[in-house]
Amino acid sequence: MAAHAIEEGGSITDRVASAIADAIVEHRLAPGTKLVEQNLATMFGVSRTIVRQALIRLEREHLVRLEPAKGASVAMPSVDETRQVFATRRYLEIPMIRDFAARASKSDVDKLREHLRREQGAIQQPDVRGRTRLLADFHVKIAMIMGNDVLAGVLAQLVSRTSLAAMLYQTRLSAEHSSDEHVELLDAIEKMDPAGAVRVMERHLENVEASLQLNSAYADMRLALVGQVTP
Repeated sequence: MAAHAIEEGGSITDRVASAIADAIVEHRLAPGTKLVEQNLATMFGVSRTIVRQALIRLEREHLVRLEPAKGASVAMPSVDETRQVFATRRYLEIPMIRDFAARASKSDVDKLREHLRREQGAIQQPDVRGRTRLLADFHVKIAMIMGNDVLAGVLAQLVSRTSLAAMLYQTRLSAEHSSDEHVELLDAIEKMDPAGAVRVMERHLENVEASLQLNSAYADMRLALVGQVTP
């Protein structure tokens, strides 16, 4: 991982944790990658204590695994864990989108349209990290626009874990298809069609989960091998 200029705002621990989480979500750090405290401390220009605190926080968010005598590494979510993440997203996002579609204002829709313009633009570029982040943030942004910071925080963790699982189990690029479904979803929201928005969200989450090879031998093989080939 290249040296990272930590952005202003929040505690130093918050910023280090955020930088590492971004690298994971944006597919710059693969599952199983070793996270050596001293190396990270040098890269960020902070103490090992700060790095350790950041890693403990990320372990609580299920993005990092800490093991005695082995240290820290990027988490490798199991098939069962990944299915549970998607089940939880359905429990949260289906009622969320139904409520939002029933009361979204023009200003709310305009904010999401601007996000989708950036998202679609990123898909046309070779910058995988940009499009990965924007695709994940679309779901979180809806909760933020609704003014529910707690829901936004929970969704941020869930979509981060979804992105991590995608590195393990996804065998084809589906960014363009996901973004098209985001457009469909916003169209239903703009029409104030809660039932239509729910149908699109249900199909969208089903398609994202289906793009992960969770029912094949590929999943078992990938999970078995990834830790062996990652430095």
